[in-house]
Amino acid sequence: MACFPKLPEECVSWILCQTSPKDVCRMLVVSKEFRNPAESDVVWHQFLPTDCSHINVSSTFSSKKELFFLLSHQYILIDAGYKAFKLEKSTGRKSYILSARDLSILHGDDETNWTWKCIQESTFGEVAELKTVERLEIQGKIRAQTLSPNTHYSAYLIFKLSNHAYGLDSIPCEVYITLNDTILKANTAHLRDPDDKKRHLQSLFYGNRMQTMKERVIGGDEKMAGEREDGWLEIEVGEFFVGESDEEIEMNVMEVKGYQLKGGLIVEGIEVRPKP
Repeated sequence: MACFPKLPEECVSWILCQTSPKDVCRMLVVSKEFRNPAESDVVWHQFLPTDCSHINVSSTFSSKKELFFLLSHQYILIDAGYKAFKLEKSTGRKSYILSARDLSILHGDDETNWTWKCIQESTFGEVAELKTVERLEIQGKIRAQTLSPNTHYSAYLIFKLSNHAYGLDSIPCEVYITLNDTILKANTAHLRDPDDKKRHLQSLFYGNRMQTMKERVIGGDEKMAGEREDGWLEIEVGEFFVGESDEEIEMNVMEVKGYQLKGGLIVEGIEVRPKP
């Protein structure tokens, strides 16, 4: 690395463009000689997506580096507030959240089944709360070309459970990703709070019934909910790989085989983010 300062700044910038945002930040720590090329717009322009011009950033910025860190600091609303966008700080890869309004929810417009409301802890202006349904069907769609190419992604349902939630854990949901009308892999998921103290009692009293209900659904891995840093719960819907071609990716959460009424599910959206 001692030979780097002897190179023209354009050459150093070109070399840094072949690395990652994380590597460039490390270079800034190594030596002050790297500061000019490592902070140049030439380098940080390479880490910004080509389609970021449509993203409305409310804060001001004086360089491409500042713009990158604005886009990677937190989710920014796009598409009239129906989606949220963010860059992964270490790599510059893109993440999205499709809001509940951007999803296809069975009976989502029927006020007897779902209600739409604003809650302070949500990224979006509205979330969907399930009042009562027999069939739970949630689907999100995204084009591969909007994501980062040559990247493995995972999709997660972001949700909460109200204090009066019921019927959601009687039978697991079926979760799966569809790519060009082909199911990549189907798994099951439990829409329940991982800290729910009543779960053990339910398994004791209703264990046989719950096992019988579980046998109705497809096999695959059993997914459990986890808590996010923002206080919401998330459960993995599936994973997929984005190559160079443009394809439509569908993310599905379904519970249609239990035939029981269910309610109290609060849906914020589906997040699509790069796998670690």
